[in-house]
Amino acid sequence: MRLGVLDVGSNTVHLLVMDAHPGARPLPAHSHKAELRLAELLDGDGAIGPEGIDRLIAVVMEALEAAEDKGVEDVLPFATSAVREASNADEVLARVTEETGVRLQVLSGADEARLTFLAARRWFGWSAGKLLVLDIGGGSLEIAYGMDEEPDAAVSLPLGAGRLTGSWLPGDPPDTADIRALRRHVRAEIARSVGDFSRHGAPDHVVATSKTFKQLARITGAARSAEGLYVERRLTRRALEEWVPKLAVMSTQERAELSGVSEGRAGQLPAGALVAEAAMDLFGVDQLEICPWALREGVILRRLDHLPT
Repeated sequence: MRLGVLDVGSNTVHLLVMDAHPGARPLPAHSHKAELRLAELLDGDGAIGPEGIDRLIAVVMEALEAAEDKGVEDVLPFATSAVREASNADEVLARVTEETGVRLQVLSGADEARLTFLAARRWFGWSAGKLLVLDIGGGSLEIAYGMDEEPDAAVSLPLGAGRLTGSWLPGDPPDTADIRALRRHVRAEIARSVGDFSRHGAPDHVVATSKTFKQLARITGAARSAEGLYVERRLTRRALEEWVPKLAVMSTQERAELSGVSEGRAGQLPAGALVAEAAMDLFGVDQLEICPWALREGVILRRLDHLPT
């Protein structure tokens, strides 16, 4: 069957169309995305304003039209931290349902971590042993660890690249003092969770998902996306540590000119790099592997698990 996953995230609204059936690996058929940056549309009270809601409804309608055009049988719609944490989340969800017919499922941070972990486990298989999975989104950082398909430990921290950029790094390029303050904040937040994971023992394999990690791996020498899903891509802490200060002094335009960095995400890359560096350092990770599958694939896989065979 042809399924669509509609992901209303902090940065983008992304429809991923996949051909899938139980027992087989989902195959991507089409991708439709729109930059919305919901996390940046919050007002002083933490609410998504009328203009933001209108834009969200319009983008959801566009995604539904794209799904229909591609012959999608069923759409699995969900929202993550930007909607979850909006002070008027109930109003936003009601408006979307009323005007589009779509009932967005709001995932908790723990659910995000679990579903992303499931996707990584299915991608790497049982032979990967104990997995530590890191995912930096626009609004949050997800960390999960375990031996099975359900992680033994999972946490979501408010350390998304978009959220941190808007709150901590207003300059372009950011002020040196702001970078230092953000670095301290990020490390303190992550350090509080390290003990919850370390008691389970060292992981056998560390993987990362998300656009932020993919872009960081690319600028440190990993293969281009055009070379395909099955090319191994790694990010080392040493290479990342060399790039963090470089990214901090670049303007958004200069970062956008780096190989593999999209214009829409260039402004968030210093914050994302600080989070990635801190996570790798505090968890004692010298290198990690980039996983092509993430939250959207996890949602598809979970749905397939519940279909009759």
